[in-house]
Amino acid sequence: MRIGELSERTGTPRRLLRYYEEQGLIAAARTPNGYRDYDDRFVDRVLQIRGLLDAGLPTRIIKQILPCLDKPRTIYFPDATPEMISTLEHERDRMTDRIACLIRNRDAIGAYLDAVLSYDGGPGAGSGAPGTDRERAGHEEPAGR
Repeated sequence: MRIGELSERTGTPRRLLRYYEEQGLIAAARTPNGYRDYDDRFVDRVLQIRGLLDAGLPTRIIKQILPCLDKPRTIYFPDATPEMISTLEHERDRMTDRIACLIRNRDAIGAYLDAVLSYDGGPGAGSGAPGTDRERAGHEEPAGR
C-alpha cells in the first residue's frame, strides 16, 4: 500500500510516517517509480508505535523493543543488556505512575460531574450555586418572612 493509504488506515499523517521511517521504526519498499510501498503488517506496527509514543516512550527505546513485539504474545530479546532492562523497568514504572495519576483525575472529574448533575436538578436547573432561584437572582427575602 502507498503512504496515503497507510496514513488513512492508521490516522497518522504522512509526514509522521516518513519520520517513523527516518527513525528506523518502519521500512517501505520502493516501487519502480520511487513510491513507498508498505506491507499490510505496517498498519498494526504504526498503531503500536503510536501507542508507545502516547505512553511516553522515546523513539530510540521503541526502536529497540519493536523486534520483541512483532508477533502478538511472543516476546524475545536474546541480546538484552542490563542498561536496556533498566531503561524498560524505568519506563514501565513511569507509565504506571502516569496511569495512577490519570485514574485519580478521571475519578475526580467523575465525582465532580456526579455532583453537578445531581445538584438541584442538574444542568439547566439554575446556576448550581446554593440557595433558592430568587436568592440566586439577587432577590433576597425580607427578614421575618
